[in-house]
Order: sequence, then C-alpha cells, then structure tokens
Amino acid sequence: MEIITKLKKSWIVRIAALVLPVICLAAVLATTAFAQRTYVITDGDQVIVHTTSTTNPKKVLDEAGFQLDENDYYTTSTADGVSEITVQRRQKVVINYCGIVQEENGYKETVQELLDRLSIPTYGNYQISEELDAMVYDGMQIRVDYVVRQSETYTVELPYQVIYCEDPSMEKGQQRVITTGAAGQKLCSADVVYINAQEQDRTVIRETVIRQPVNQVIAVGTGEGVEKEKDSLPLIGDGVIVLPSGEVLTYSSAEQFVATAYTKTDEGCDEITATGSQVRMGVVAVDPKVIPYGTRMFIVTNDGQYIYGLSTAEDCGGAIKGNRLDLYFETDPECWQFGIRDCTVYFLGDANWR
Repeated sequence: MEIITKLKKSWIVRIAALVLPVICLAAVLATTAFAQRTYVITDGDQVIVHTTSTTNPKKVLDEAGFQLDENDYYTTSTADGVSEITVQRRQKVVINYCGIVQEENGYKETVQELLDRLSIPTYGNYQISEELDAMVYDGMQIRVDYVVRQSETYTVELPYQVIYCEDPSMEKGQQRVITTGAAGQKLCSADVVYINAQEQDRTVIRETVIRQPVNQVIAVGTGEGVEKEKDSLPLIGDGVIVLPSGEVLTYSSAEQFVATAYTKTDEGCDEITATGSQVRMGVVAVDPKVIPYGTRMFIVTNDGQYIYGLSTAEDCGGAIKGNRLDLYFETDPECWQFGIRDCTVYFLGDANWR
C-alpha cells in the first residue's frame, strides 16, 4: 500500500512538471496578445498618436479612422521604440507632354522627381511650365514642350497684277493680251520658332527682291474709234501705258496741265535747252520748281487730238510758271496748229517727282 502511494505521488510530480511550462507559455502569450503599442500616424499635415494591441499597420489605420483610396499607400518605420506610419496620398497631376495629355499620380515629390519617374525629359530644348523644384500638388497641370529656334532663308513668290486698258480701236467686248504676266521672287531671312514641331512664330529679318513681277496687261475693246488706225494709239490703263510698239510704261501719277508750243526760231529760243541738251521733239519747257529737270513724262491732250508721247523736262521759259508746259515742235505751223490745249501728264517712274 505504501508502494502504491509512492507511485501515485511520482506521477503527479511528473504531470505537474509537464503542465506548468505549458501554463507559463500560455500566460506569456496572453500577455503578449494584450500588450499595447503606440503608433505615430502622419497623413499630410495631420499627425495623430494611436495606441492599440494590433501589429498590422492596415488595421491600425482602420482603427484610427484613416481611409485609403486605391492609389494611396503607406510606409512604416520604428524609432526609439515608437512605430511610425506615413500615409502617402495620391495627387492627381495632368501632364501635357509635347501635345499628348496624360493623367499621372504624384506622391509628395518635386516636379523633377515626378518627371524623372515617368521618364519625361527636362533637359536641352525641353521647356517646363513649372519650376522643377516645386512640390507636386493635387490638380497640378504641367506642360512639357520641345522648343526649337532657328534661322531660315527661303524664297517667296511675288504675284503679278492684271491691268486692263481700254482700246477704242477694238470692237467692244474683245480682249487682247498685250503683256503676259510673270511672278516675281524675293529672298527672305527669318527667325522661326517651332514648338513640338509646329511653327509658332516667324519674324522676318530681311527681304530682297531678286526678280520683279511683270504685270499682265490686257486690252479691252470699246469700239469708240475703230475707224482710226489700229496701231497708232497707245493704251492707257491703271498705272500702265502700252505703246503701239508693245512697250509697256508704268506711271506713278497723272495731273492736269495747260500746254503751249514753241520752236527753236521763237524769240529768245535756240537749238540748246536750259539744261544744255539739243532741242528736239519730246523736249518740254517746265517750271523747274514744279517739275524738276530730267522728269520723264507721257503727254496726251484732253481733246484726244495730240498724243505728244514720251517727253523729258529739259527746258524752261519766262512765261512757264506753275502748271504750265511748253512743248517743242519742229516748225512754226505745227506750233500755231497746236495752240493752247489742256493736257494730261503721266509722270513715269518715281512717284515723288515734285
């Protein structure tokens, strides 16, 4: 009986030795499970301290009332026994990269860091609408353009004008091309700006005409003088005079003058003009204060009886003042027949003839 009692005590001791460590372990685990941890949570400008028994950062954030969207994330760290959780909120950024618009996510970073992360270049000819060291913010819009400035030399066509002249020797309604038009050309130098391969600005620095345009002259019949010799009349249009020979003259202005006639045998006249030239048909005496010597003209009487034609201001006279002219003729009878007539004077060449 005593032996049995001893055996029972021995088993009890053994069981106690096995159970006690298990109980201690369970107690330790229970203590650990209910231990409190402190977390410092940073969400932008918001910083809170949260104490909890959980070790799962996501659960910590849920307990503390922080809701994360699909594109938000967080980072964790531990310092001096305190756990830190930093929430990184998505910042919606619109980027226009050389005309291609894309929406990207920024996370509290600089413009340079964002563009580097997206492999968008910021060097050389690339121009960025924001400072590269500026912090990205929600709703930010960034434009990245490729800008090229260069000098260019090129030619530009100068269009010709179509000028119509009335021709009384042609039947009414008929037309005839006197001079065929031809475009001119000018050489240009310009500074040009291209943005994303599209021209945005062109500043012309220099223009040089290398070929003048030739205006097209068309005769239009009026039928008013078909009985006259067809090839004896010049055709006068807007700014041009077409001679019977086909030569085209250009005039800058037309004005009214009163004309008389003189010859070399008139009193006070000889064969030499005031400018030292030989008198001849086409020499005109003028008031040099009104018409400078050397001015080229084409003169027609208003009554249509005289086409004095190509003329040059080379002489003067005591009675020729203001809008008066004296036209040279070879003989006295021609001068008497001309008499005094109102004329239209077409000034050839420089418009600043006065």
